[in-house]
Amino acid sequence: MLLTPMRALDDPEGERAPAGLPPLVDAHVHLFPERVFEAVWRWFEQHAWPVRYKLHAEAVLDFLASRGIDHVVALAYAHKPGMARWLNAWMAQWVGRPGVIPLGTVLPGEPEARAVVEEAFELGLRGLKLHCHVQRFAPDDPAVAGIYEACAQAGLPLVMHAGREPTSPAYPCDPHELCDVDRVEGVLRDHPGLKLCVPHLGADEFAAYAALLERHDHLWLDTTMALAGFFPREPVDARSLLVDHSERLMYGTDFPNLPFAWDRELTRIVEMDLPSPVLADVLGATAWGLFAGGDGSSPPRSTGS
Repeated sequence: MLLTPMRALDDPEGERAPAGLPPLVDAHVHLFPERVFEAVWRWFEQHAWPVRYKLHAEAVLDFLASRGIDHVVALAYAHKPGMARWLNAWMAQWVGRPGVIPLGTVLPGEPEARAVVEEAFELGLRGLKLHCHVQRFAPDDPAVAGIYEACAQAGLPLVMHAGREPTSPAYPCDPHELCDVDRVEGVLRDHPGLKLCVPHLGADEFAAYAALLERHDHLWLDTTMALAGFFPREPVDARSLLVDHSERLMYGTDFPNLPFAWDRELTRIVEMDLPSPVLADVLGATAWGLFAGGDGSSPPRSTGS
């Protein structure tokens, strides 16, 4: 738990992704309208960590593309009723833009939540983003069942921050009470058609989420911030996890809301000296298959690569 804001790292950043890597998909990038981004940054400054890259949406996309990231999965989340439709309409401007795979959101329990999800998919958004901590719901809350069903029916993935960490006393709930791996397994059992991605490798229940991958083939994890050496706890043997489950593990960053260099996690993954097929999966192919409906082939290079 973050009892006080953590210090940012003054680590060096690369000018571009290293040469010779397979196509890169950052599976966890946040895009918000300007005033929402600025409110998010104020919260982070007060309760989590200083944000190193205070870039608005267009600048976020330009920054990553100019550094060799071929595609990004763009995420937003609504923290109050009535906000999701507006966010989804805003996010829809990125539909069809090369290199951007935009997802929608909804607030579980808000009126017409399932209709909001279905409308988001009609706008061309490629999945959904939920955040248990911010939105104050447990994964197995009955209010979420219709949302799961809508995603499963559409065949589109759900990214849900359902791990217990990172957390803060500033959240309006206790994430350790709301979120645990057993609740998520109940969701996977009850909704076998749901394609679920849990970010941060399920922090802090890393081993338990790795075991879930063995039991449920419709679960994915992303690495976001979990392999960067910033938090006190990381998976015990991250390399083996990536090798054993590369077809359902994805590189992600949380950009731009980072307290360290944009390429810190990418560098650490590359330094693991993974087999080439594993590296290709983790850095791009797995995310491309899940979010873009790819057939297992490598994602295309962006025009800037």
